[in-house]
Amino acid sequence: MFSDIDDITINYEEDGVQVVEELDKAILTRGAWVTIIFRYRQWEQSKEDYSPDRFTIRRYRKINNEYRQQAKFNISSIDQAKKIIEALNGWIEAADS
Repeated sequence: MFSDIDDITINYEEDGVQVVEELDKAILTRGAWVTIIFRYRQWEQSKEDYSPDRFTIRRYRKINNEYRQQAKFNISSIDQAKKIIEALNGWIEAADS
């Protein structure tokens, strides 16, 4: 587990292969509950190459001075990310009116 927010990562290695490669992250909220959005690529064994960029939003809760993952939502494609952005922008514009 992680004791510092800035150290939280989704990099994951298995049998010497970087299965999940974190490309970037943005910390959306801080405190006892932390929300982070990550940009990453995943190793695809069948293609022997990494996937196109993917995104995941993860929530962590601080318990006994360690951040533990509580929830996650994977955004599996850039197209899906664009649709989420479009929906959010529409709702935000409507709320500002």
